[in-house]
Amino acid sequence: MPPKKRKILWVDDEIALLKSHILYLSSRNYEIASATNGPDALELIQNQQFDLVLLDEQMPVMEGLEVLKQIKQIRSDLPVVMVTKDEAEELMDQAIGSQIDGFLTKPVNPSQVLSVLKRTLDSKTISASQFSQNWAREFANLSQIIDSDLDADGWFDLQSKLCIWEQRIDELGDSDLGEMIYDARLEADRHFAKWIEREYPDWIKADSDNRPPVSSDLVDKWLLPLLKEKKPVLFLVVDCLRMDQWMAIESLLSAQFNVKRDSYFSILPTATPYSRNALFSGLMPSELERVHPDLWTDNDEDEASSNRYEHQFLNNLLKRRAIELKPESKYVKVLEVEELSEFERKIQDYVNMPLTAMVYNFVDILIHTRQRVEVLKEMLPDESAFRSVTKAWFQHSALFRIIQAYLESGGYVLLTSDHGSLRGRRGAKVIGDKQTSTSLRYKHGRNLRTDPKQSIKIKNPEEWGLPRRGVNTEYILAREDYFFVYPTNYHKYLEIYRNSFQHGGVSLDEMVLPVVTLKGKG
Repeated sequence: MPPKKRKILWVDDEIALLKSHILYLSSRNYEIASATNGPDALELIQNQQFDLVLLDEQMPVMEGLEVLKQIKQIRSDLPVVMVTKDEAEELMDQAIGSQIDGFLTKPVNPSQVLSVLKRTLDSKTISASQFSQNWAREFANLSQIIDSDLDADGWFDLQSKLCIWEQRIDELGDSDLGEMIYDARLEADRHFAKWIEREYPDWIKADSDNRPPVSSDLVDKWLLPLLKEKKPVLFLVVDCLRMDQWMAIESLLSAQFNVKRDSYFSILPTATPYSRNALFSGLMPSELERVHPDLWTDNDEDEASSNRYEHQFLNNLLKRRAIELKPESKYVKVLEVEELSEFERKIQDYVNMPLTAMVYNFVDILIHTRQRVEVLKEMLPDESAFRSVTKAWFQHSALFRIIQAYLESGGYVLLTSDHGSLRGRRGAKVIGDKQTSTSLRYKHGRNLRTDPKQSIKIKNPEEWGLPRRGVNTEYILAREDYFFVYPTNYHKYLEIYRNSFQHGGVSLDEMVLPVVTLKGKG
């Protein structure tokens, strides 16, 4: 089928002199209509559908800028390219401010006109075609990378590549390519889980210099060097923020500030009681069990009880590292928007403090609320929608303004996440006793049974840096996009939780996290 002709309206009081241009464009699959003045052009636009308007700036009866203004009132989405003899900067500013889509300076030749038409009308199609060609090559390259023997840096790099491609596909809105990148990520997670199963116990035995950076290493590796600069630091932990979500909002800050993005691995399970306590304390959960045995006696799925020592943990870690702050560190946990607004109102009190640690739960709350509220399920059906909503939220949030205030005052912001999340698509049947925990992507209990192809089973918790929680306690961690469902009423609960965002298991999105150092430019 031949490509559809694009319909162009050319408005110029000397249109008769442009006959050769019109013939040239007609031979290139453009249908050209013409008008010699503004009122005639506006009448045509009201009664016909055009793909673009070429508009002369200097005409009798009505000048081009006034015609442009009225065109946008009739059809705000109609592209307009201004053609003018005047190159004055003021005129260009006026035109750009009036939503001009392109600019040509007389005298123009046919190839210049064709170029601006293609650039304005076909750029998305051309970009999509080029993207598809690049994606075919990159997909083959990604497959080779996934099948290779990656080390920690290799997995960090692969996660970044996948996130970048996901953003590009978001921009094109191509659902077929979206499924392809999801399949590539699923294959990557399959290999990643095998690598973690093999390597992770060795990380527990090693010191921080002989393993990749994990949750318990973050303060030592990234926060302490900033504190030694003797400038105010905001240590910001956005609960459940994934790498792709951070990369969606990174451009909002990089335009104004210096942004250095690194990666680290969340410890397992990728759940708040484990990963965030390790982050603030610098200790593995098994070490915390010896220091705070009461931490694991309560319900570890209740954040209010399981993470009540975060500030204490951080202060103890600073003390062990001989870091003395005057005044001492501040700690803020934000569960409600009003709490963040209150922090913003008092921002001048905080930007002079040597260290303020903030835990912000917006993303995690959004994930859990989505599961209960149907309208949020409609708004956030998949990862692409989550990236879009996260960016929109951040751009208009008090958190964005707080970060700006810190950086503009000469301080630093260290932003990170305690764990990510993953959309569970497939159920994995699990059998356990009544004491088994209820989480969907990880469980602890006794005599747990599930398919080893769908989970990692940990029989000796201490080898994985986990609390024993009593005699014969085992852990299971979900692989890939599986989530645990009991055989009783299996299909009912499978439907309830399928496509919900979960955490606790082993995947790139849950484990490979951003740790971002922000400072002012200059």
